[in-house]
Amino acid sequence: MNHYLLIYHLAPGYLERRAEFRAAHLDLAWQAAERGELLLGGAVEDPLDTAMLLFAGEGPEAAEAFAEADPYVTEGLVERWNVRRWVTVVGKEASAPVRP
Repeated sequence: MNHYLLIYHLAPGYLERRAEFRAAHLDLAWQAAERGELLLGGAVEDPLDTAMLLFAGEGPEAAEAFAEADPYVTEGLVERWNVRRWVTVVGKEASAPVRP
């Protein structure tokens, strides 16, 4: 199982507009989590300009599909997004464990 980071670059005014779309965004996120696709997600603070969601899968498709369906993206709260494979090497859930 590989790990993929879905990285959101948040638009100006994100925080002021978030409330209107938050329930739908969280519903989509919890559905992905219940399917085992989304492991963790949240915003990066100080400044609040980025959010990251960690997905697990054989490829980036689940992360990409999530972004394409997310109201934060479709309603313009996210300026741009990208998905990057994250080669995790330490921890119980590491995709490519490396031990000394």
